Amino acid sequence: MVQDSVDIYDGSRLIMQLVCGAVINQNSLLLSLLEGKSLKDEDVLQHLPVGTTATFYFRDLGAQISWVTVFLTEYGGPLLLYLMFYFRVPFIYAPKYDFTTSKHWVVHLACMCHSFHYLKRLLETLFVHRFSHGTMPLRNIFKNCTYYWGFAAWMAYYINHPLYTPPTIYGEQQVRIALIIFLFCQVGNFSIHIALRNLRPPGSKTRKIPYPTKNPFTWIFLLVSCPNYTYELGSWFGFTLMTQCLPVAFFTAVGFIQMTVWAKGKHRSYLKEFRDYPPLRSPILPFVL
Repeated sequence: MVQDSVDIYDGSRLIMQLVCGAVINQNSLLLSLLEGKSLKDEDVLQHLPVGTTATFYFRDLGAQISWVTVFLTEYGGPLLLYLMFYFRVPFIYAPKYDFTTSKHWVVHLACMCHSFHYLKRLLETLFVHRFSHGTMPLRNIFKNCTYYWGFAAWMAYYINHPLYTPPTIYGEQQVRIALIIFLFCQVGNFSIHIALRNLRPPGSKTRKIPYPTKNPFTWIFLLVSCPNYTYELGSWFGFTLMTQCLPVAFFTAVGFIQMTVWAKGKHRSYLKEFRDYPPLRSPILPFVL
């Protein structure tokens, strides 16, 4: 950590003193007025609650990578990996199964649903999401890709396996119900992403309380702080019901745990930032969690 004292009205000199003789990526620096309390990118020195002098701390955040790059990589991998198993490219199953197709229609349906999900995520990354931060630590791309790519390969291996057996308890009825759940939640998830996008003008980092819109899929905001996670969980529950595959169920459970952590954190942030935040809302599951 680098410490320096500077006249608050001479912020440019501070930057020059710190980076003289070195090349520093501004995205890898965290500026704080007091240790432990970070300043926002849009903060103006003249508007800070200090006198004519102040002490700033710069902390090197290390190598950074853009959120868009991470999202495109972590979502593009599962899409391609799943298709490799679906088409049964060589060296995955026994040679006699190379480039053969499954006789079960649910396998083809699962491939379409899985592909649709990740294509949707890729398009949302490019055209819908507005990120409050431009970058994240470089190490995250390896961690995230290991999670998404690994689970995608594990699920795809069993669903597209030549010995895979479709749901037998309720058969086609179970698959149809699962498909309805999956599609309903996919539309709901997209609707929430659009609603959240409309809360933040382009180029802005403004935070507002999300409220239901005229779109019925957003009415869940009355009860939940992070309905995008609620719908995401519902999508994977539907996919689990559709395939009746243990790796899919495990992926859904792990995802539920992680999304619950994120939802609780965002819920606490809303309560802390907005005094008039609706008290009936739960983080991810209405009245439960």
